[in-house]
Amino acid sequence: MKEKDNLKIKEDYLKKIKLLKKYDKYYYSNNNPLVDDSTYDKIKNYVLSLEKKYSFLKSNDSPSLSIGFKPSKNFKKVDHKVPMLSLGNAFNKEDLINFEKKILNFLNLKKNQKLDYSTEPKIDGISASLFYKKGVFTQGLSRGDGIQGEDITENLKTIKDIPQTLKGRDFPDEIDIRGEVFINNIDFEKLKNKFANPRNAASGSLRQKDPKETKKIPLNFIAYTFGYSKKLNISTQSEFLKKLKYWGFKTNKLNKVISGVENLIDNHRIIEEQRKEIEFDVDGLVYKVNDFNLQKRLGFAASAPRWAIAHKFSANKSVSEILKIEIQVGRTGALTPVAKIKPVNIGGVLVSNATLHNEDEINRKDIREGDTVTVERAGDVIPHVVSVDKKKRTKEAKKFIFPKLCPSCGSETIKEFNKITKKFDAVRRCRNDNFDCERISIEKIKHFVSKDAFNIDGLGKKIVESFWNLKLIRNSSDIFKLDYEKISKLDGWGKLSAANLEYSINLKKKISLDKFIYSLGIRHIGQENARLISKNLKHPDNFFNLSDKNHFVDLLNIDGIGDTQINSLKNFFSNKNSIVVLKELRKILKIIPEKQKSSSGILKDFTFMFTGKLEGISRAEAKSLIEKNSGKIISNVSKKLNFLVVGEKPTNRKVNEAKNLNIKIINQKELIAMINSKDDS
Repeated sequence: MKEKDNLKIKEDYLKKIKLLKKYDKYYYSNNNPLVDDSTYDKIKNYVLSLEKKYSFLKSNDSPSLSIGFKPSKNFKKVDHKVPMLSLGNAFNKEDLINFEKKILNFLNLKKNQKLDYSTEPKIDGISASLFYKKGVFTQGLSRGDGIQGEDITENLKTIKDIPQTLKGRDFPDEIDIRGEVFINNIDFEKLKNKFANPRNAASGSLRQKDPKETKKIPLNFIAYTFGYSKKLNISTQSEFLKKLKYWGFKTNKLNKVISGVENLIDNHRIIEEQRKEIEFDVDGLVYKVNDFNLQKRLGFAASAPRWAIAHKFSANKSVSEILKIEIQVGRTGALTPVAKIKPVNIGGVLVSNATLHNEDEINRKDIREGDTVTVERAGDVIPHVVSVDKKKRTKEAKKFIFPKLCPSCGSETIKEFNKITKKFDAVRRCRNDNFDCERISIEKIKHFVSKDAFNIDGLGKKIVESFWNLKLIRNSSDIFKLDYEKISKLDGWGKLSAANLEYSINLKKKISLDKFIYSLGIRHIGQENARLISKNLKHPDNFFNLSDKNHFVDLLNIDGIGDTQINSLKNFFSNKNSIVVLKELRKILKIIPEKQKSSSGILKDFTFMFTGKLEGISRAEAKSLIEKNSGKIISNVSKKLNFLVVGEKPTNRKVNEAKNLNIKIINQKELIAMINSKDDS
């Protein structure tokens, strides 16, 4: 009887949410309210009261999680002049030691060298970029996907902390000030019946169609960095923060310069203890190498600066019970065990799934269905099972037997042998080489539409699953051939939502070559490798024709691409299904060739390779220096190599190969002289 009652309550709950969505659509998108405010508020408060009363009620469309109606075409997309990259995360002392070690290695500094870090609280808000020209605020963008943001200038102008005109006179002619939009905890107390948390409130407010609605929310802004700048004459991050305050921005009073990992740890502990006293949500600290010259030398990795890291506060933990262990199959065939647990609140998030990582981890921790376990969630990291309370284990708890056959397609699963480590991988994989495994196919499509790939609004994981089950899609090219008339008649859709999806998909028919390569989900071809391949091949045709005349061999010259990546590409191109999908995508999409940077550097058209140890500079920085001067790094001695740079104790084989091919051999001093000759000309 109770189950039937719960079902009725859930039906009523979802029905009311659907009604609210309809009202929101007419109010925010059509400017044509269907009901008065009191009627709307009555339904909304009823939904919120149901959620408080019944813990099993949950919906992504709940008014507690959203504000207004998500705009689909309200804001113009604009490219950031300098990408708004995310930061790497550190969770403990070991992570910080490794972070500093990488910096010292890249800069070729001594292990005991002390580095100064600008330490700044990491506000849990929404990033925004403000562009000033001759001191006047002209445009404001959301972070977006880091490459493109939404133009939310008018909404940002309503925030009192954002100066319309910079104070003083010593600001650059053009500068892109970046910071965080947030709501103070005391202000959120008055709004908590409308929003799930302060971050959601800030996000929803910034994306309102009407700036007058944004103005009603007490938003704040704290500035902390810059993207693009023209003639910025400042040498350190700490000095820049002082300038921000002088120009009229609010900065964080907890900012300070600290040297040494031990001191960073001590400060982190102190701030974490004070966390509840801080007037806004803070989820960690950000450390930036204070010296701008060192930042410039360090540069950026694939998606984050080498000179900064976010040190998250301690992970949130809770105790729950494992109801069931299920196996998920990823896009590369990896089998990942996931614990379905009794829902538990960890750090404000309701968690019902926790990863068990792999077969070895289950055996090592002796994790069983029915066990009482400690689950940890740190920052954005997927919740995972930390330990088992074996004292509470019952006789019913059975040892989990990891499947030897793929639960999706029934193919044999294996652990591959790693030739480098001389060990078998911890991960077990589905051996379905023909990509006929249903779960692999679905996960590949999810990857294809994900944020770092095509980033299609309105086509999330659940919708991909739904469209697969309805046989609307079977591969990534099907996304661009959807039957929108059929979709509009599906439960929960309609003509407007189907039209919005069509608009979002058509908007993404234009994509850069590196993102396209990454979107294909080829094993071992992540974002960085996709960029390297795109940069080398330059034109989409060269990628599509890779298998012709065995052009894969040419990729071996790319510094950073090895046999593992080449073999993965060969496997992909040898698969008939892959070729069919590629041909379809080639017809549908406009794939943008790699941008040809103005190669005016002194090393233009020259290729280099290193062997032996360099003096006073790391090989990574030397490579970066060559690339900044328009030179190219390759990883094999061949006729395409112009200069072999020889350091201390070089590899004789490489030197002899270079001599046989009449390649010019130079030392470090000669390389530096080549670069410096630019200044003499």
